[in-house]
Amino acid sequence: MSSRADGAVLSYLGLRRAVGVIGILLPFVLVGGDLALGGDGLRDSISRYYYSPMRDVFVGSLCAVGIFLYCYRYDRPDNRLANVTGTAAIAVALLPTRPDGATTTAATVVGYLHLAAATVFFAGLAWFCLALFTRGESGTPGKAARNVVYRVCGATIVACLVLAALDTALVPDAVAERFHTLFWLEAVAILAFGVAWFVKGDTILRDQPTQDPAPVI
Repeated sequence: MSSRADGAVLSYLGLRRAVGVIGILLPFVLVGGDLALGGDGLRDSISRYYYSPMRDVFVGSLCAVGIFLYCYRYDRPDNRLANVTGTAAIAVALLPTRPDGATTTAATVVGYLHLAAATVFFAGLAWFCLALFTRGESGTPGKAARNVVYRVCGATIVACLVLAALDTALVPDAVAERFHTLFWLEAVAILAFGVAWFVKGDTILRDQPTQDPAPVI
């Protein structure tokens, strides 16, 4: 493989790892940073950090993930889905969830757009884990183990998405606010997304390089 091709592969692996790190650290950074800057720490959802001292971190992290997904290259149908997922990530960042006590039509409309974008974003993340990352030959122990991780992460994201919908529809607001149920579901989904991308970056569970057989003398 040429040095240029090697560099491109390493660049993609580095970007995957960076996205994985963002996903793994984001919930902890938002909570810890909010506390350190005098905020409430735990909020009702990840999106609520838009209205916290950690807004720039929240917006910047999602925009970084969105731009990477938009620039990443797969087969043509996969490119389109990746572009949709990346656009949804940026929309989640820039179209804030409805603030508490908002009564204006504009705030309500933007809040619904935020919810729709978040649904598309999480569904896209699940698709990456379940359909895209698991492709390819699974004849090596490393690939088989990685596929297990991808499927578990994808199933976790789907489960969190379903539970979040049920939480919004069925759980009384007082209970949801007391236990921060939506925050925990979103945090687990984002962590699962981060782990999948971290593994996809060949950080762990990588295939061992094959060695040429020793010459017969």
